[in-house]
Amino acid sequence: MLKIFNLTKDLGQFVARDITLEIEKGEYMVIIGPTGAGKTILLETIAGIYSPDEGSIFIGGKDVTDLPPRDRHVCMVYQDYMLFPHLNIRENIAFGLKSRGCSKDETDKKVEEIADFLTISHLLDRKPDTLSGGEQQRTAIARALVMDPVVLLLDEPLSALDGRTRDKLRKELKHLHAHYRITVLHVTHNFEEVFSLADRVAVMNDGRIAQIGKPEEVFRRPNSEFIADFVGVENLFSGICTDLDGASAIDVDGHRIISNTCGIGGRVYASIRPEDILVSTEPFESSARNRFHGKIDDIADNGTFARISVDAGIPFIVILTRLGFEEMALKEGDMVYLTFKASSVHVFG
Repeated sequence: MLKIFNLTKDLGQFVARDITLEIEKGEYMVIIGPTGAGKTILLETIAGIYSPDEGSIFIGGKDVTDLPPRDRHVCMVYQDYMLFPHLNIRENIAFGLKSRGCSKDETDKKVEEIADFLTISHLLDRKPDTLSGGEQQRTAIARALVMDPVVLLLDEPLSALDGRTRDKLRKELKHLHAHYRITVLHVTHNFEEVFSLADRVAVMNDGRIAQIGKPEEVFRRPNSEFIADFVGVENLFSGICTDLDGASAIDVDGHRIISNTCGIGGRVYASIRPEDILVSTEPFESSARNRFHGKIDDIADNGTFARISVDAGIPFIVILTRLGFEEMALKEGDMVYLTFKASSVHVFG
């Protein structure tokens, strides 16, 4: 549905560089990355707000690179809603349809249908400033969807909402996508949105796409130190890798970590998700090839889970559920045993 080839747009402080990306019809693609990575510029160039300095954009097989926004059949929703304050909700949703020249009957029907789907029918005669943030964002989404876009662009649509409203609207976006099967490109900083919404996720850095894949793949198998750090791989080690009986042994400051990854030699990075590490006050009876013994030097309890720092010669971070933490009655200074499978160790150059 959406194909981008070697797209570059330089706005000075923000740049999108040499981006090539294909999104299938009906796919929900999420883009993440640090502030200034070029995420919003990418969306706005797809929408036609900017003309690319280089490259081309195809939507539904048609080259739209030089077409004005109104001819691209793309709609964009921003985090700050951008509703017309002098119009009521009905008029806000209908604005694009009237500009397109739709009849009053057709406009009224479409507005009622989308308002009912997004549960804002009872708000149609109110002004935007009388609505909550969640209601205003539903209105902005309704105003976009009523235009029947072939691609929906969402620029951090939930970031301005409180946690409870954000969770509710995230579920509604998932329901909306399942119902309409519209192609979506969604920019966010929130990893929960990635895992709950995305078919695939792309990570941008310095104007470029650094990695793309299914959320589980990107978060568990980062392809660079930047990706590992950005997605929160807390156990990230640098060491020398050598072959070991069909596996790999990574020497990290005199300590050996074993991975199933083969064929990578020399200086590498090894990452282990904190939730993949088991902790015990007694030695493990396990077939896992990685075993360490160390002292707890810090515990951060957030009420839902506990983040435990262990000095085992090299530093490890372990995540325990609240129940598991309470049952073990761990405290700083305790000696513990750690173990994790070789398959849990991701190695990259």
